[in-house]
Amino acid sequence: MTAGPLAESRFSYDATNAVDPLGDAEKEASKGTKYNRAKVGSGRPSSLLYTYGPGSVMDLPQFTIMPCGLDEWDRIWRRRDSVPEIHAPRLRDAVRKLLRSRDVQLRPFPRRSKKISISTEGDDLGVPARVFPQWLRCSGCDMLGSLAQFGYTNTHPYRPDLACFEHVRCTGRKGGSRKAIRRPAVPARYLLACVKGHLDEFPYDLWVHRGTRCTEAEFPTLKMIDRTAGKGASAVIQCESCGQRRGMNEAQGEAGRSKLPKCRGRHPHLDAFEPGGCGNDTRLMLIGASNLWFPATQSVIVMPESPEEKASDIAYRIRIALGEKLEQYQNDLAKLRGFLAAKDVDVDALSDAELAAAVAEAQQPDASPEQYEQWVRDWDPVDLLVPEWRYLQRDPLGDHQEDEASGLVLSRRDLGAELPKPITRVLAVEALRKVNALIGFTRIDDMDRVGDLKSRLVPLSRNPRPQWTVATEDRGEGIFLQLDEDAVTAWESRVQEHPLWAAHRAAHKRNFMRRFSETAEDADPDTRLRPPRYWLIHTLAHVLIRELALTCGYNAASLSERLYGWREAEGRPASAGLLICTTASDSDGTLGGLVQQSDPDRLERVVTFALRRATRCPSDPICAMRTPQDPEDFLHGAACHCCVMASETSCERANRFLDRRFLVDLPGSDVGFFGRID
Repeated sequence: MTAGPLAESRFSYDATNAVDPLGDAEKEASKGTKYNRAKVGSGRPSSLLYTYGPGSVMDLPQFTIMPCGLDEWDRIWRRRDSVPEIHAPRLRDAVRKLLRSRDVQLRPFPRRSKKISISTEGDDLGVPARVFPQWLRCSGCDMLGSLAQFGYTNTHPYRPDLACFEHVRCTGRKGGSRKAIRRPAVPARYLLACVKGHLDEFPYDLWVHRGTRCTEAEFPTLKMIDRTAGKGASAVIQCESCGQRRGMNEAQGEAGRSKLPKCRGRHPHLDAFEPGGCGNDTRLMLIGASNLWFPATQSVIVMPESPEEKASDIAYRIRIALGEKLEQYQNDLAKLRGFLAAKDVDVDALSDAELAAAVAEAQQPDASPEQYEQWVRDWDPVDLLVPEWRYLQRDPLGDHQEDEASGLVLSRRDLGAELPKPITRVLAVEALRKVNALIGFTRIDDMDRVGDLKSRLVPLSRNPRPQWTVATEDRGEGIFLQLDEDAVTAWESRVQEHPLWAAHRAAHKRNFMRRFSETAEDADPDTRLRPPRYWLIHTLAHVLIRELALTCGYNAASLSERLYGWREAEGRPASAGLLICTTASDSDGTLGGLVQQSDPDRLERVVTFALRRATRCPSDPICAMRTPQDPEDFLHGAACHCCVMASETSCERANRFLDRRFLVDLPGSDVGFFGRID
């Protein structure tokens, strides 16, 4: 399926400027001349989801690019007869509601592995991107100009890393060689961003002339003089036509913001502008800044489907397969079965009554915009975890219990005699499938730091009701540990009355009021604070990851956590458990080194050593006594990179909500769940 008609677009967009790199390359090839190839680089699916997705700025060896929005990806998919879809009904249902669009497919990145490096299969697939920023600086003479002022070369079929822009007739800097030669050009690294996720080129011409035009030339010659690269906004912009100069350091900080223009509402990944503009203040941004792009993602561990989920999935597939023809075939089930079989929708296992019920569900009208908005307001990300927790409460029927549809393989493990008693269940997750979907992104602050403001979430498509989004599918293994609920409840009641928890709660409120200023009046800070059991489980997961990295064969950055730590509420039972897993995007997944650590004797040693190490830190006693006091607003206690904190690939909370004192008793503290560790 392709995106909806441009008439439905919510943005101002010029269709004549569409990005079509493969089409452009084919036009060049048809002329029979040596042409610049479409491929300029590559990236792993995981990096394209979490680091360099649509709207981000991706570094290539010679220049930078921005992956386009999903509308441009449709031109790539149209080169194939069919479009693959990742099967994850539970995640798809959440994504469709978050995107407010009824039938949202989860599609992988448009790629195909090559059998050998010089083969051509998959050459017609790839992620479309545009050069961004489109201001470049000559490395030989400091000339600052747009793309049109530089030559582009990308002719080697197997070396896209050689693709580059060059100043064709560079005469060097004053005092150097005056012979005109080709010199490489590099991106001019300054951008403008606003809190609503807009991004724009820096207006160098207006900046150096202080908001006016050059008095000596209609198209002035600019230079970016930068001799201290890597030291912030240190460059100086100089107009060679009139002689004016202005430093980029004037645009930094609070004082600099008043000198910058208002936001124009530009979304370069969509090649579009907000209708009526934006008008927010802008701030200076560097192309390599870590806060330039924050993905908003949702993920699930695919579990065996419940009867309700199966029925909903069948209705979805029938609606997608038949479309407008559904009404035509609804009363002729025999023809309907044949038509669905031709569309690879298997309904042979359904009786006529079940098929009729599925057809009736498929014909249900879409939710109203008001219903979507209400659902999003009430939605909690924990809702995606509840079905996983419920299924993991079931004991496997035997070793290596496999569900073919989900790919989940579970085995029950006995508890070692020396394993801490509060750990009541251990499961070896010998195979799992994790699906991750991208629903948008933010700039300047990540999604959970901006109060989930809808206006801050930048869409991936110009279509207000997108019909698909990009997703990845990873396979791997893991270990599931469950804590005794009664022990956790009793401990949590004790901690909530402790001064340490009062200090964390007060620090979180200060943090919330400072970082969530636009929504602070509408939300209670305590609703965003994770309960004590979450801090406990989170800290336990981190110390286990650090210990497992020493024994399982995977480094700590390859291990990740999935935390189940919430109190009982309407529609969901209380949970206290964690899943440590490792996943890979290839078809084979991982090799079993982590699952081996679930053996009773090995796990007993891992847990014992992890808790023992948690009692000491090279930064003690400073780390062990760290408690936020007014005006401090950090969201961790006795935790640092020497003892508990993990890499950002491992932690789902960016190393927030951690405190060793909730895990074990430290000197001067007696609230450790596991007590004193000798």
